[in-house]
Amino acid sequence: MQELRNRVAVVSGGASGIGLSLSRAFLAEGMKLVIADVEESALKRAVEDLGAGGGEVTGVVTDVSSIESVRALADQVYDTHGACHLLCNNAGVSVANLNIWETEPTDWAWVHGVNIRGVVHGIQAFVPRMLAAGEEGFVMNTSSGDGGISPLAEQSVYASSKAAVSILTECLGAQLKAQGDKLRAAIFYPSGGMLNTGIWTTRRNRPADLARDTPFPEGTEITFDQFMNGMKQAGIELPVQDLDELARFAVEGIRKGDFVIMIGREQMEAQLLERAQKLARGECPIDVLPSMG
Repeated sequence: MQELRNRVAVVSGGASGIGLSLSRAFLAEGMKLVIADVEESALKRAVEDLGAGGGEVTGVVTDVSSIESVRALADQVYDTHGACHLLCNNAGVSVANLNIWETEPTDWAWVHGVNIRGVVHGIQAFVPRMLAAGEEGFVMNTSSGDGGISPLAEQSVYASSKAAVSILTECLGAQLKAQGDKLRAAIFYPSGGMLNTGIWTTRRNRPADLARDTPFPEGTEITFDQFMNGMKQAGIELPVQDLDELARFAVEGIRKGDFVIMIGREQMEAQLLERAQKLARGECPIDVLPSMG
């Protein structure tokens, strides 16, 4: 999708982190922007800040885990703009690192409700209308290397959700291509280094009806700064990726029509090959971590 100016972009989870940077990048391209987010105060602030530059931006409070909420978002987008050309299913949440047997059913219900069903709901609410319009369009689903490429053992809830996003996007991409339409799909792997996003503190938006019966063990919920400080004390220096630069990279991937949008994606070949070789030998492809016993 080469021409972005005056096209309509919808970004879920667009009020903070990667979503906010994507929103900023799309506005810089002259797109009309609709931000969807469950966090009303952050959404209001994002719309005010982004709109101050003169771009056309609106915000819609949306819970992507609810199909009714996402359908209402789609109705508002089409009532206001009459089209959606770029759909970014970006909203995501996570929980603390735990062994699977220490997780609770609500951990899975919340994370998978947002990360998997949220993407599916976006597709179900928007793609039929995008196809019916017959215009060039793009659906970009945010996954993660942690799940889609090389899952981490301690992140079972989150990693499994992102693995699902990668696979369902592969299915979507093949299905859209079979339609012979102008609509295409892509997996967006945020990459390039450590990412200082709201995913570290998404517990702030966890619904009360999906609260845990028992608190997370002390020390399992940490912020980005706490993690980075811990790594530094261990003598490990990790690169940090600028989110605005990442968003501009994503814009170029959209323009080129890439199915996989990822900084340094050529490096995944070795990771996936090693994973495939271990599986072919009948081995577990995930390394054992001391912290996981």
